Amino acid sequence: MTKVHPNAAAAAVAELRRAEFPCAGGARATEAEVLTVWRKSLLFNGNGFTVYDSKGNLVFRVDNYSAGSRGEVVLMDAAGRPLLTIRRKKLSLGDHWLIYNGEEAVNPRFAVKKHAGLLHSKALARVTPCGSGAKSCLAYDIEGSYSHRCCAVYDDRRQQLAEIKRKESVHGITLGHDVFRLIVQPGLDASFAMAMVILLEQMFGSRGSLLKG
Repeated sequence: MTKVHPNAAAAAVAELRRAEFPCAGGARATEAEVLTVWRKSLLFNGNGFTVYDSKGNLVFRVDNYSAGSRGEVVLMDAAGRPLLTIRRKKLSLGDHWLIYNGEEAVNPRFAVKKHAGLLHSKALARVTPCGSGAKSCLAYDIEGSYSHRCCAVYDDRRQQLAEIKRKESVHGITLGHDVFRLIVQPGLDASFAMAMVILLEQMFGSRGSLLKG
């Protein structure tokens, strides 16, 4: 069986950085980062995600507390420190969300809107920058099929910056929809790419919403 659980010893001593919120070109990595995303919370009977790097170390987690705030999800690092908060935009037409640094409730960094076009369109969502620094950041398009775990994030120059793919075992057997790969190219912060996964789950997931309300 393919390993999806973390390297517990390494996770216990890891001192993970608090990621800066991304604009294209902001990441320091020189090669693609391959993450394993598990559609399962570390909390018993909780909804969420658990994310590991290529060495099996825990890097991100999302836990949905039933008594938590309605209409928001917090992406945390392995130690439980908040990196990004996703909140549903109130009083908006269609499916519309805002992304904030940490647990801030003001000055959102990005707005994400579900594509409302034709049924067979490949476009899933559009990500646009907010605030005074918006002009220095790129917009992003998410295309493909999240239900098939086959989609990608593109910048406004059509460069692919992140990809969601089905994960195979060492024997070449394709695993289920709850375990998949997130491949993040240099130039995009991995926490931002994971925020896109959370939003796609909210928009197109079949197992219930992480965001309530």
